Amino acid sequence: MQLHFSKMHGIGNDFVVLDCRHEAFPLDAAQIRALGDRHTGVGFDQLLSVEPARDRSCAFYYGIWNADGSPSGQCGNGVRCVAAWLHRAGALSLGDTVRLESPSGPVSVRLLNANEVAVDMGEPIFDPARIPFAAEHAADRYRIELDTDVLEIGAVSMGNPHAVVSVGDLTDSALQGLGPRLTVHERFAQGSNAGFVRQLDRGHLQLRVHERGAGWTQACGTGACAAMAVLHRRAEVDDSVQVDLPGGSLRIDWAGPGQPLWMTGPAAFAFEGEWPIPDAAGQTPG
Repeated sequence: MQLHFSKMHGIGNDFVVLDCRHEAFPLDAAQIRALGDRHTGVGFDQLLSVEPARDRSCAFYYGIWNADGSPSGQCGNGVRCVAAWLHRAGALSLGDTVRLESPSGPVSVRLLNANEVAVDMGEPIFDPARIPFAAEHAADRYRIELDTDVLEIGAVSMGNPHAVVSVGDLTDSALQGLGPRLTVHERFAQGSNAGFVRQLDRGHLQLRVHERGAGWTQACGTGACAAMAVLHRRAEVDDSVQVDLPGGSLRIDWAGPGQPLWMTGPAAFAFEGEWPIPDAAGQTPG
C-alpha cells in the first residue's frame, strides 16, 4: 500500500500530514517510527492526521504522534500546518476563524494568509495536578533535582506538559545533557517538554526546546507559549512577546489569567510524496 503524505514545517519544526478525512488512520506505532526515521523513512518531529471531528462544534480533528510512535496531546506549530493544509485542500478560507479538535481539546485558528496562522491555544494551566507535575500547590518556581544538579523551573501545560528553565546562555554545552534528563524527570508523570529560555527584554525571548518523544527541535510552538506564560506569571514580560527559536520566530500574546493565549506564526509546505507502508515484520511491498 502506498501512503500519500504532505511534508510541512512551522519554522523548522517538521511534520508529515496525512489525509484521514475519508479513511481510518492506517499506521501503528512501529510504522510511525519507520516513517519518522530520517535515514530510512521520510523523517519528522511529529506526524499529523486530519480526520472528521468527534466534537460537533469543531470542523475537523487532528491527531498527533511523535517520531518515536508515542501520541501527543498538542502541537502549536502542527495546528498551524493543519490549518494551512486545510486551506490548500479547499476546506478553510482566508480570514476564517474555525474550531479544530486536538487530542487535548478544541482550539480556534484564524488563517491570516495562505502561510500565516493565528491559534487560540487556550489558557495556560498551572495547577500541578492538571499538568501533571508532582507538587503540593501551584507556584511560580519549583526546585527540581537532576542527579547532582538542581534546577529552578516553571511548570505549565499548554495541552501538553512543559518545564521552563531561565538561562543566561543558550549555547552552554550543559544544556545538551539537561534537556533529555528533564524531559523524563519522575516529577512529570507523563514526561515533559524541556524549554530553556533567555530573556532579552520584556518583549523578546530566545528559546531552545527538547521535546518528549522527538528530542531537540528547530521550533516548538507550545514551548514558546509555555515560556511566555511562565515568565508572564512572574511579571517578567509584557502581554505580547516575540519568541526566537532556532528555526524562526513566533508572536505570543496573553493578557493573563482568564484570557486565552494566542500564538501567531508561519506554516510552509515542503513537498508531497508516496511512502510504501511496511508490514508488521518491517518489510515493504516490493
